[in-house]
Amino acid sequence: MGGITTVVENFPFLLLGAWDTLRLTFFSVLIGLIIGTFVGMGRLSKLKIINIPCTAYVEFLRGTPLLVQISIVYFGLPQLGIQLDAYPAAITALGLNSGAYIAEIVRAGIQSISRGQYEAARSLGLTHWQTMRYIILPQAFKNILPALGNEFITLTKDSSLASVIGVTELMRRGQFVITRTFQTFSIYFGVALIYFILTFIISRITRYVEKRMAVA
Repeated sequence: MGGITTVVENFPFLLLGAWDTLRLTFFSVLIGLIIGTFVGMGRLSKLKIINIPCTAYVEFLRGTPLLVQISIVYFGLPQLGIQLDAYPAAITALGLNSGAYIAEIVRAGIQSISRGQYEAARSLGLTHWQTMRYIILPQAFKNILPALGNEFITLTKDSSLASVIGVTELMRRGQFVITRTFQTFSIYFGVALIYFILTFIISRITRYVEKRMAVA
């Protein structure tokens, strides 16, 4: 009973951490979406000067642990003269990591669109970028919405790694409570429950938007 009481007493404090987790995830996914869109298109380019750097970016970010990437951005960049506070460093690392995964999602989404639509748009006089912007990408994003929702959920959970550099998101706040109360099981269980509620809500919202776009 004491553990449950501790969770209830510290629930507002943990909720503030949940809000920080959501903000951290939202800005990271936003950065990842911007990077992933351009890198995903770059992956399909026939120009090696574009394709090779984009491929290297995706392979490196997907092939190294997120914790290492966070450490490089927060602890490594200062040696190159780039100093970031913990919160911007976490958003940068998470955004770069998410960009690699979203790039593959966008690439697959573009490839799912019939080649005939691209050729028809070009025959009407649209440039390559106009065709991508007005014809291909809107349809591709409609198709990849479930995968983007999964990426949002994954990043929500992975954002807990930002606690290692001192970002006071949900996991970090849980650790603060544990150091004061020593209620390890109940606090970690409470933190896990809040993560589950967050990801469940994101999942429901994604499915709702997916259904609305299917009808439109």
